[in-house]
Amino acid sequence: MSDKVTLVLGASENPERYSCKAIKMLRSHGHSVVAVGPRKGKVEDVEFNLEIPVDLHPDTVTLYVNPTIQKEYYDRVLALKPRRVIFNPGTENAEFESLVQKNGIEPVEACTLVLLSTNQF
Repeated sequence: MSDKVTLVLGASENPERYSCKAIKMLRSHGHSVVAVGPRKGKVEDVEFNLEIPVDLHPDTVTLYVNPTIQKEYYDRVLALKPRRVIFNPGTENAEFESLVQKNGIEPVEACTLVLLSTNQF
C-alpha cells in the first residue's frame, strides 16, 4: 500500500459515478484513499467522511465536484498543501486552478482513471 494518500472529493457509492470508479481503481493499484462525500457511504474498504479530516496530509486531491461546489473547499484544499490537485473532466475551474498554482501546488487537468490505467498517476 502506498504511503501517499489520495483525497477523493465528491465521493459516491453509485457504481456509475467516476468518483466510485476512481476509489476502486486507486485501491486496486494499492493507493491509500480518503473519501469525502455529501453523505455517509462506503466503497470497498473506504468509508466516506462528510468533511475533510483535519489531520490529513494528502499527496493528491482528485476532484469530482463541480466548480460551484468547489468554492466551499478552496481554503481547506489549499491548507492541505497537496503536491497536486487533479481536475477531472467536468471539474475544470480556471479560478481554482490559478489559486492552486499560486499556492505552489500543481494543477492537473486529467482523468484519474486514465492516469492510473496508463501508469502516469
